[in-house]
Amino acid sequence: MTEIPGGHHSGFLQSNRADKWWIEPLWTGLGFLAFVVYTTWAMFQGDHYWWSAGQGGFGGYLSPFYSPLIFIKQGVAGAAPMDHAWFGSWPGWWPKLIPATPAILILAGPLSFRMTCYYYRKFYYRAYFMSPPACAVEGISQKKYKGETLLLVFQNLHRYTLYIALGFVAILSYDGILSLFRNGEFGIGVGSLILIINPILLAGYVFGCHAFRHITGGNQDCFTCPNGKTSVRYKMWKGVSRLNARHMFWAWISMIWVAFADIYIRMVSSGKWIDYSTWGY
Repeated sequence: MTEIPGGHHSGFLQSNRADKWWIEPLWTGLGFLAFVVYTTWAMFQGDHYWWSAGQGGFGGYLSPFYSPLIFIKQGVAGAAPMDHAWFGSWPGWWPKLIPATPAILILAGPLSFRMTCYYYRKFYYRAYFMSPPACAVEGISQKKYKGETLLLVFQNLHRYTLYIALGFVAILSYDGILSLFRNGEFGIGVGSLILIINPILLAGYVFGCHAFRHITGGNQDCFTCPNGKTSVRYKMWKGVSRLNARHMFWAWISMIWVAFADIYIRMVSSGKWIDYSTWGY
């Protein structure tokens, strides 16, 4: 084992660091893996993604994993009313080998934004690719850097998936508003609070994104020019920068909460949990 400039030793996972550097890549790797496993499982279920006590289609709780509803398959336990589908019932041309679940049509959108996020890239490079596992810790050596190829080219899509994420913030906000109504009657339930908090946390993550920060002012050459620091755009950039400073927090809390929202609605829809509300159901 040879010591090299920089204070660490050559060799896989070798370092002079005396702290427990491995804790962060371990918990982030396991945490995100748990989210991916649960999301995949929930996506293939195709049931119990909707709940509304009483009759009628207006109002109710819709899992964020299944929103927006492109098509709806009839005869499924815990499925939303047909009038909630953008394009009606499930098409007959759908391949039988692929599960007919609404989530399979839309989850690639928000996941593409998270998977190309600068923060997520940092932690899964460290946790899964060991490149490197932590600062001043030797990981898998990259002998020949070939520039932006394959995965690195795909990561550039982040600036475009931002617009998909903004769309989901709007759609999930609408779902949160709908959850305050049941058969046209206004009220508040535990589920509606969960669905309203969900887009707020997601907005904290999306509006603090590096790509959004660039749009609001990161592409400007001069903020010290006359009237530069008093401009509306500069003030927006400052606000986005405050969110960006805690981007890791927003990334994790929004991810955990969206999974919790799906779990809550699934449990209530299947009759395992009771949704306490002002409607008295």
